[in-house]
Amino acid sequence: MTQDELKNEVAKAALKYVVPETIIGVGTGSTANFFIDQLATIKSSVKGTVASSIETANRLKNHGIDVFDLNEVSEISVYIDGADESDHHLNLIKGGGGALTREKIVAAVSKQFVCIADDSKLVDVLGQFPLPIEVIPMATNYVKREIIKSIGGNPVLREEFTTDNGNLILDIHGLTIDSPKTLEGQLNNIVGVVTNGLFANRGADILLLSTQNGVNMVKP
Repeated sequence: MTQDELKNEVAKAALKYVVPETIIGVGTGSTANFFIDQLATIKSSVKGTVASSIETANRLKNHGIDVFDLNEVSEISVYIDGADESDHHLNLIKGGGGALTREKIVAAVSKQFVCIADDSKLVDVLGQFPLPIEVIPMATNYVKREIIKSIGGNPVLREEFTTDNGNLILDIHGLTIDSPKTLEGQLNNIVGVVTNGLFANRGADILLLSTQNGVNMVKP
């Protein structure tokens, strides 16, 4: 199977985690897009969705799926989204699409977080994929200096990109992330950082991993 076919298979497998008659959270990115397309086949079974980005909201609406503002709902039964990397403890790197802050908020509200990915995303140690950091624009150079001084790696400004929140993204290259929970907090404590793409303190509850031999379920 091609990578797109693997993504579509894991998106289809995620449908069984959709809780009927509830509001669900939907992530952002190529794998999440496949899930949205699959969700459209059972859209009458859910009350609606909360989207993690404008792009996702538009795709959901184009399928005729109701989208609610997070402030309009009190509970999200499940959040379904992809990842750029996952380790075997289901600590994740997310944010390749630049929606990490809204993704992190929706994940925090959700009762369950189901991550969907193809098997190329599973790694022993996080960091080969550059770690995204959302920053307030005026703090970009300060945050760069602080990262180099306290964390290491090579933070690079993502060119010609602005988040849905009006901020910028620094991608940190060259990290080996042995303690993702610690690093997540350390990065968030730098003034000017909105949040970072480590989903460790609230990682996934279940990882559905698409392989050439089918979809496997991984738990931490």
